[in-house]
Amino acid sequence: MSVDQPAADGQRGAPVDNVPTRGGRRKHRSKHRVIQGPTFRAERQVQPTTTDQRLLASKGDTGWLHADPWRVMRIQSEFVEGFGTLAEIGPAISVFGSARTPKGHPMYVAAQAIGRGLAERGFAVITGGGPGIMEAANRGANRAGGTSIGLGIELPFETMMNPHVNLGINFRYFFARKVMFLKYAQGFVVMPGGYGTFDELFEALTLAQTGKVTSFPIVLFGREYWQGLFDWMATSTLNDAYISPADLDMVLITDDVRETLEHVTGVRRAQGGMPPSH
Repeated sequence: MSVDQPAADGQRGAPVDNVPTRGGRRKHRSKHRVIQGPTFRAERQVQPTTTDQRLLASKGDTGWLHADPWRVMRIQSEFVEGFGTLAEIGPAISVFGSARTPKGHPMYVAAQAIGRGLAERGFAVITGGGPGIMEAANRGANRAGGTSIGLGIELPFETMMNPHVNLGINFRYFFARKVMFLKYAQGFVVMPGGYGTFDELFEALTLAQTGKVTSFPIVLFGREYWQGLFDWMATSTLNDAYISPADLDMVLITDDVRETLEHVTGVRRAQGGMPPSH
């Protein structure tokens, strides 16, 4: 996406050149610029596909097989960079939600309050580093003097890291990035969002259900948005015995910022746990 001129959702900003004016003088306008992995590219240097797309491609010449050893080294470097950068951030909470949430929206305001409250309690805030809910949580944490972390990802329409991140890493591979969200967080706050938000939520639930992570609080903020999903899980998934009753109790659904902060930072759980979500 163009840094200076936003494009519509899912579209990349078009390249823009210097444009002559009527007086013969040329008016400078920004070129198309993107971040691809850790690399900044502009104009004809922008690659047409992302690293993940090239990794998952199943068609074309099989010469890519001979490049896999190098690709493995690149993947390893992302883990090394992530581990090295985040190892000493201290306690942290990952906050997820839609990149499309506008400023002034009640969920944007709530995410900013949550980010601020976490920072005031000594927790770093980890987001995907983008706009919307991510920007709001980073804004709250940064303005409160806390550690405001952004874990960006190379996408065809990815924007620059939001300006409220004070510690950022940009990843090529989703799976490396997702490890960082989980490894360095003591809990998740999940705001309303789309497929990416669902992906992070259900991965965390799966890891908690299977015991891969323990004592990992998950808050779903926005009862009106989330309750229908868990009602369906209770009446369909649970009734068909695909999950256990305890699996529905792994999350707290709330509209209250203070309750959210107390739960993910351990205060509410230390005082006697939480009510069922259903």
